[in-house]
Amino acid sequence: MTGRQRRPRGVTIIDVAKQAGVSPMTVSRVINGDAGVRDEVRAHVREVIATLNYTPNMMARSLVTSREIRIGVIYSNPSAAFMSELLVGVFEEASTRAAQLFLLKGEQGRPPARDAIEGLIAQRIAGVLLAPPLGEAKAVRAILQEAGLPVAVIGGVVPDAVCVGIDNARAAFDMTRHLIALGHRRLGFVLGNPDQSASIARLAGFRAAVDAADGGIETQVVHGDYSYASGLIAGEELLGSANPPTAIFASNDDMAAAIVSVAHRRHLDVPADLTVAGFDDSTAATTLWPPLTTIHQPVRALATEALQRLIQDIRGGGTAGDGQPRVTILDHQLIERDSTAPPR
Repeated sequence: MTGRQRRPRGVTIIDVAKQAGVSPMTVSRVINGDAGVRDEVRAHVREVIATLNYTPNMMARSLVTSREIRIGVIYSNPSAAFMSELLVGVFEEASTRAAQLFLLKGEQGRPPARDAIEGLIAQRIAGVLLAPPLGEAKAVRAILQEAGLPVAVIGGVVPDAVCVGIDNARAAFDMTRHLIALGHRRLGFVLGNPDQSASIARLAGFRAAVDAADGGIETQVVHGDYSYASGLIAGEELLGSANPPTAIFASNDDMAAAIVSVAHRRHLDVPADLTVAGFDDSTAATTLWPPLTTIHQPVRALATEALQRLIQDIRGGGTAGDGQPRVTILDHQLIERDSTAPPR
């Protein structure tokens, strides 16, 4: 025999949801007796449950009411510094919330395989926290929706989920305006992964600040993917151009650190010959010379807030299942250090 056989399965909450024409979360709310479901919908779902002879997983239901909650954390981010900060925040909050964490990592910035996600779900988790950029991975969210699991997303805005982040466009606007106020008129911008909404928002903020200036601003935009390696390529492209920028704003600190490295290799002084700015205020911003001027994104606080709100949903304190994102925006801050200065 070749290949792998799947075990036969009984009726699931997904089958009930499809038959009833509602979301799995609505079925879950009917089963648990939660408020917020119309009487006619509740009656219809109960009828379908009886018709299909569906038996809820009582073990999974007990996880919601027990003291300890099992939370899955799925991540795949090329920035080790960012993920380190985020996971510290998640672990610290979990320790105060009687939450047990189950981690699942995708490789090389890609989502984990479906089998791996299903294996995580089989651990009887009660909800899932998606670290950026996986909150915007439709395939991952679809699997979790099929399982009827509450989801919290950090750094993205998606339907029917807790969403926690910062105003990326405003943050990039603030940094770009700062560089222009220093006197820079030739600006380089390193875009992050264009498949992520945060990347597009930061580029929009950069362009909005340039458009709001008095004019005479030259810009060059190159692509990266938030990794240090992509920052090296972007730095070579920008600094090797015929009329290189006097200031480069990278969409995260890892890429900004790489640009500083390229500048040093080209015997350019930072910031005397080249101003460099980053985004995140990760450990990378303060462990190189010169330390980076950057946008402080409160990564630990984002993780803490997302986990808190996810647990509220799991325990019935949220409004999951209405199809709308529930967005919380935390404040950012421009941190000025030694990597920026007026042009010569």
